[in-house]
Amino acid sequence: MDIVVPDLGEVGEVKLVRWLVAAGEEVEAGEAVAEVEAEKAVFVVEAPVAGVFDRIIVGPGGITRPGEAIARLRAG
Repeated sequence: MDIVVPDLGEVGEVKLVRWLVAAGEEVEAGEAVAEVEAEKAVFVVEAPVAGVFDRIIVGPGGITRPGEAIARLRAG
């Protein structure tokens, strides 16, 4: 399952500030996994479901948009 940047209203692009978990770590649904910055405000991205944090798609400093995948989870 993909972890995506949530809808942040009128925001077009966001910068991934940092990951709060590492590959191989188990996460719970709703757990904060990353921080993204848009228009000088920082937002938390949460895991949509419980699982194992599997693969980073966008690294720190990377630019992405709401709705786009930034990482993958696998069933734990």
